[in-house]
Amino acid sequence: MATSTSVSPAGSAGGPRPGRTGDNPRQKWRNLFHRLDMGAAPYTFVAPFFIIFGAFSFYPLVYTCWISLHDVELATMDLMEWVAFENYVELVNDAKFWNALGNTFTIGVISTVPQLLMALGLAHLLNYRMRGAGFFRVAALAPYATSVGAAALVFTMLFQRDFGMINWGLGLVGFDPVDWESDKWPAQLAISSIVIWRWTGYNALLYLAAMQAIPRDRYEAAAIDGASRWQQFTRVTIPGIKSTIVFTIVLSTIGATQLFGEPLIFGQGPNGVTGGTHNQYQTLGLLLYEEGWKNYQMGRAATVAWAMFLLLVLAFVLQRVWQRAKSRPSAPRKR
Repeated sequence: MATSTSVSPAGSAGGPRPGRTGDNPRQKWRNLFHRLDMGAAPYTFVAPFFIIFGAFSFYPLVYTCWISLHDVELATMDLMEWVAFENYVELVNDAKFWNALGNTFTIGVISTVPQLLMALGLAHLLNYRMRGAGFFRVAALAPYATSVGAAALVFTMLFQRDFGMINWGLGLVGFDPVDWESDKWPAQLAISSIVIWRWTGYNALLYLAAMQAIPRDRYEAAAIDGASRWQQFTRVTIPGIKSTIVFTIVLSTIGATQLFGEPLIFGQGPNGVTGGTHNQYQTLGLLLYEEGWKNYQMGRAATVAWAMFLLLVLAFVLQRVWQRAKSRPSAPRKR
């Protein structure tokens, strides 16, 4: 019996397929570029941020830590003497550090608490429908746009002992002039007023944006249930912007720890660096500047900088622990 031999057509199994996708060189390159685009493009887009962060934030942080472990002067930065944690031990035993820490805390509390309360009330007022709301919102942000130097100079003139407008107004109502720069608590109140004036409007706009994101249905339901305006504010508005309030507290804590420009300009000269003749309003930022650029002790200045950083980390850890403990459901009571 004769058998016929058939030739497999081109492209069938066992033979090459011309025009096949896997054998096309152009398609291979396209697939390669596609894989690179899908895998490497996200890292390429975020790389500039991490490069800038590493160059201007992470590297200075690590280098500052390295300097804090050495005895080094500003004029001879290339000559370092290893002292390990000696700078930290001296800082803990330094009364000026604890004085600056106390001043930073008191000025932070005096400026932050009224500032956030006023911002909350201002945002609540701006949240209502009223004529010229856009103008008032822009006006609330104007102090934030003002430079710290201009604001501090204006408030310094207002709080002058002999020719200041504040003492002139106190004299009209029968009070004696106050030496705002020499006395501890008046100086801290004056510096806190600068911070309050500059940052209240900024925080108010943050609160306002959060308030406008709250659904109106919640207010309508509360009104139907008979809730007053104050009850709506405490039961609906405050819980609705709770995350924003926490955010502003964190920002204010960072700003209070790094407070520098206001007390420096308020001192009007050499007293600004030392925080007054008796360090009555010297903050940690001023102490860092005094150690590094007045006493030329860069090792001690770096130690103060890292102490500020560690204090912020400690504050944030305590805040997170407190927030988790508060959100944890309580155990049911046994009957």
